[in-house]
Amino acid sequence: MGVGSLFNIGELDPLSRPSGILIAGPTASGKSALALELAERLSGVIVNADSMQVYRDLRIITARPTPQDEARVPHRLYGHVDAAENYSVGRWCRDVEAALAEIEREGRMPILVGGTGLYFKALTQGLSNVPPTPPEVRAAVRARCETQGAQALYAELRRRDPQMAERLKPGDRMRVARAIEVLETTGRSLAEWQRVGMPAILEPSRALKIFLAPDRAHLYRRIDARFEAMLAAGALEEVRALAVRGLDPMLPAMKAHGVPWLIKHLRGEIGLAEAAEHAKRDTRRYTKRQVTWFRHQMPGWRWVAPDAALALILAAFSA
Repeated sequence: MGVGSLFNIGELDPLSRPSGILIAGPTASGKSALALELAERLSGVIVNADSMQVYRDLRIITARPTPQDEARVPHRLYGHVDAAENYSVGRWCRDVEAALAEIEREGRMPILVGGTGLYFKALTQGLSNVPPTPPEVRAAVRARCETQGAQALYAELRRRDPQMAERLKPGDRMRVARAIEVLETTGRSLAEWQRVGMPAILEPSRALKIFLAPDRAHLYRRIDARFEAMLAAGALEEVRALAVRGLDPMLPAMKAHGVPWLIKHLRGEIGLAEAAEHAKRDTRRYTKRQVTWFRHQMPGWRWVAPDAALALILAAFSA
């Protein structure tokens, strides 16, 4: 779908000067280039809001800003996490809160950019502040679920936490197990943690919230061309270095778009051309989910054609 049916710049209400800029949009929609130009014009700092670009092992395959781009303006929260870590939205919230405080002290404009909707939702709407579950607790609960069955685990939950049990279906294994894990870890109900969750970090009414909405056919061409450019820039070698680490394939970094298919190629299971086509297809499908998720979960964002976004944002600062 083109942007014309979603957004008409001429119908915008006058914008008050924002204290921050949030730029979201599907993969390959031009978010990073827009953020870079804005940062140069507005004395800004670019802050990562993409769950894959946090991993230091994956600069090329995740289209992280280049060293040259990072030298032009300050960047925060890019490549600061090892691929062996399971980085969560809760950790990002803690990291981004510290980054925003530092940017405010510097008197600069924060420009948060990325395609991870949950990051933006937690930033502007808050997040359940549940402490992390120790791996040994998670393993023990999941083992009990496998040996005793979901019904037995649900019966335990009804006995120990009837309030949370009322919210869940007996056959919902993952959520029942999660509720038991929280009880084991904290001694408190997950329902209680959700009531006293982490508040929003950024007041949404004070930020300019832009969702880049390119024409779909054009976006797909950009995705295909970008993946070919990644391969030419050394993405296969980058994935090879990651593969030799022997990490758990369920880790987020191991599931970044293109990584599983290129690993299959490196193992001799498929050709490079086939791996590339699968990676491009997965990315195209993911952009559909990104657009749908934002439309349903993030009201109040301005949907803008990429080539109109720069003028729109700069107008908000000249008013």
